[in-house]
Amino acid sequence: MTKYIPLNKQHDWRAEFKRLEGAYAPATMKSYFADVGAFVAWCAANGQDPFPASVETLCAFLEADAVSHVPTSVRRRLYAIRKIHQLLRLPDPTWDEEINLTFRRIRRRKTSRPKQAKGLTRDYLDRFLAVQPDNPWGLRNRAMLSLGYDLLTRRSELVALSTDDIDPRPDGTLRVLIRRSKADQAGLGRIAFTSKRTGRLLEDWLAWRGPDIAPLFCPIYQGIAVNRALSDTTVKRVIKTAARNAGLDPEDIDDFSGHSMRVGAAQDLLKAGHDTVAIMRAGGWKSVNVLARYLEHAEHNVWQ
Repeated sequence: MTKYIPLNKQHDWRAEFKRLEGAYAPATMKSYFADVGAFVAWCAANGQDPFPASVETLCAFLEADAVSHVPTSVRRRLYAIRKIHQLLRLPDPTWDEEINLTFRRIRRRKTSRPKQAKGLTRDYLDRFLAVQPDNPWGLRNRAMLSLGYDLLTRRSELVALSTDDIDPRPDGTLRVLIRRSKADQAGLGRIAFTSKRTGRLLEDWLAWRGPDIAPLFCPIYQGIAVNRALSDTTVKRVIKTAARNAGLDPEDIDDFSGHSMRVGAAQDLLKAGHDTVAIMRAGGWKSVNVLARYLEHAEHNVWQ
């Protein structure tokens, strides 16, 4: 006998997502909300019931969504729809073989490779540091760019660092604890190290910032350090502004992102002759396949 599920329960998906708070990263929660919201809106516009979704409805939505989105985005939508059906304890249509066939057709139609962020390699880093202003913002940005490059961080990891995560070493370098990352949701953390230049730049920033700020990098308002963490969008803005001030072409500026430090440092490590294990450890990668995508655009000729 089919269990009766009240209609308001079926449609109260926003409230159900609150159960995920604390179990998933905020960025994942934001994506779930956006993806399920897009599905619900499409169903409303096309006279379909979103919960529980039929296989036919879901296939039609995926096909329509693929017109304007890459396959990875369509697959993310599918995962979000699967999750909300599980939370609502409704029959889950996402495992039906017709869904698998639909997604395979979508993926075969769009064979373009995922766009890679332009690598912020050492040459670019030197130029970006040189164009920073001689003021508190310049102190912060130089330290942030240099540290992000040395640690191969994602922008979310960089802005999440606290002062307590930094341990100066006798040789002028730094030992850094990166507590949580996209690939480490359990928060076990990883240890990374920096160059002496980064140690000096961070020392200059901390000397101006003062000892009473918890986040390693913080906003500056009217020349005063504010005791709160930066938004991760600040990292992307700092990189693009530096690229613009360094006189790069507009197309190159557009290709830089908050991920560029991680990409560029990995490419530089490859060119310097480090093996895969060393690069994976430096950047906290768990998969060789993922690392290979970062390295595919490295200017590295094995015959020279």
